[in-house]
Parts: sequence; structure tokens; C-alpha cells
Amino acid sequence: MPTVAIAGASGKLGGATLSALLAHSLVPASSVVALTSSQPGSSTFNSLAARAPGVQVRHASFEDGASFERALKGVERFFLVSTPHVKLDYDRRVGDGEHGEGWEEVPDGEGREKHHRVAIDAAARAGVGRIYYSSLAFGFDPAAKAGKSSSKAGVMRAHLRTEAYLADQRSSGKFDSVTIIREGLYAESWPLYLGYFSPRGSDDERTEVLLAGDGKISWTAIPDLGVANAAVLAAPDGEFDDRTFYLSVRPGAAKSVAEIAALVGAARGKEVKVKIVGRPEAERYYVKEKGLDAAAVRWWTSTYEALEEGECEIDDGMFEKMLERVGVKPQKVEEVIEKMVKKA
Repeated sequence: MPTVAIAGASGKLGGATLSALLAHSLVPASSVVALTSSQPGSSTFNSLAARAPGVQVRHASFEDGASFERALKGVERFFLVSTPHVKLDYDRRVGDGEHGEGWEEVPDGEGREKHHRVAIDAAARAGVGRIYYSSLAFGFDPAAKAGKSSSKAGVMRAHLRTEAYLADQRSSGKFDSVTIIREGLYAESWPLYLGYFSPRGSDDERTEVLLAGDGKISWTAIPDLGVANAAVLAAPDGEFDDRTFYLSVRPGAAKSVAEIAALVGAARGKEVKVKIVGRPEAERYYVKEKGLDAAAVRWWTSTYEALEEGECEIDDGMFEKMLERVGVKPQKVEEVIEKMVKKA
């Protein structure tokens, strides 16, 4: 069995993928390399080592390409999970104040794609054959029923840049194959989409949530994504070579943020509704009245323009196919919400 390395193995998606590989015996533990930015001897490093006998745990930092190269020696398949350092992607203020202020997009190579390129270049130097990248489930074209190379969402920018960089590296012969996996939007992330809502009723008494826009989202639970990713990583050579696809529930299970609000209200016994106010008013409200960082809010509110374009209502059967291969049924977003609200 080829050696499989997982970046961010202690994180949400990387951890779920590692757990699925081991729990379903898709890859022998001795063929799994868990990568972490934590140093040897740390609690995170040691907990990864204790997951299963035989799993190799190696230090790899996006700030240190040499550490990634060392960690990827002997690896044949590398699952590059995107870095969570989203602040790198925020638009930057321009202007001196005297003549007004504006915003400009972070230049190519200075957002999260900077970290991804460190890992990609290290993988090429280490001789990795197949690389799999965890992109994001935006950019879907409902009419064409296919993914696009553009998106209205700022959160997708670094992913698209990384996808393009990987395509260039593949064209130049650095890898035997490049697989782009556009991961379904986490069902567990509904609070972020619902106006930074807190599942704890005592912490968030809003009954009306202001949003810049709305649209259907194919909410997909993190553990299920872990299973689907694991099935892809363990598939026979060639099955997913040079392919781009989505891992996400289908449109029949998709729900708008307004529908999510209704589910949250039902779960906590107190009605929650959304009010669509447009992007300018939403940005003003969350910055001026809720005290959130302007750059973060500006970056995030672009997401709702993507929702209105239908970018996140995914129609791709690959997720179902991978779960069926392992014998797992997907969780419903209703179940995820119920657990999160009741637990709070």
C-alpha cells in the first residue's frame, strides 16, 4: 500500500480523515504519516502518536519548507489540507485617510496560498508522486452542473490560487497527478454563516439575524468528509488522477441560512429569523454595532454574494459514492444542529 501523508492531522478535516483511514482499515497504520506543526514531545504530537500503533508522526511547518521536505520523504500520496490562517486572505486598507480610504485584494502569493506553495514545493523536492488538495465547495455552476475557476467568495480566493499553482506544477512534470477535492461546507460551521451566532442561547439572544444575502448550502458533516477523503486517498492508483470534484451532499439535502435559522430556533425553543439587508449594511452592522474586525467582516460578507449565485448548492455524486464504498450513511445538518444546540 502506498504511504499516505496527511497535513494538519490534528485539525478538524485532517483529523477526521486520519480517523477514518484507521477506523475503516483503509490503509495500514504503518503506511500512514500524520503531519503536524507541533514539535516532537508536545501534547499534540504525542496524542497523534497514540492514535494507533505504527502511525508515523512527523513535524512539518508551513513556515519552514525544509521541515515539510523532510516529513514527506518516502511519501507517495500527500493530502494537503489547507491552512486555517485565514487572516492572510483579508483585503488590505489603502489610502492615507486624508484622501479617503479603500481596500485592495491581497496580492497573489501573499494569502494562504503562500503557505500552500511551501508545502507543494517541498512535496515536489521530496519526490511525492500524487498530491491531493482540500479546496472548498464554492464556485459551483448550477446551470452547467460543474465547478468554475472563479468565485464571488473571498474565502475561495486562496483555494483558486492554489488550484492554479498545482496545475502549473503538474504541467511542468513535478507530480504524477494532482487531485483537487472541493470539500463540502462544514455542517458544523452554521454559526459562522448565521451571523456569527452562538449555539449557546444565553450567549446569543438574537431572534433576528442580519445577513448580506442568502442561498442554498450543501452542508456536509466533518466526520463524513473524513470518511470520503479517506476513501479517495485509499483508492487504486489512477482512479482519481488529475481530477477535480466536490465532496458534498446533494441539492435535495441543501438548506438556506434562513432554513438553518428555523432549525436553530426549533432546537433551542426560541424562534430565530434572518433579515437580508445587503452587503454594505451588513458590514456596517457587524463592524459598528457588533464590534467585529472590519477586514474580517469585509472578507466574510462576500460569501453571501456567492450563496445568491448558487455556488454552494452542489450537485456531484462523488461524496455519496465514497461513503457507500465504506458503508457509511451521511449525517443530516438537522442532526448536527440538534447536537450543537443541546450540547451548549
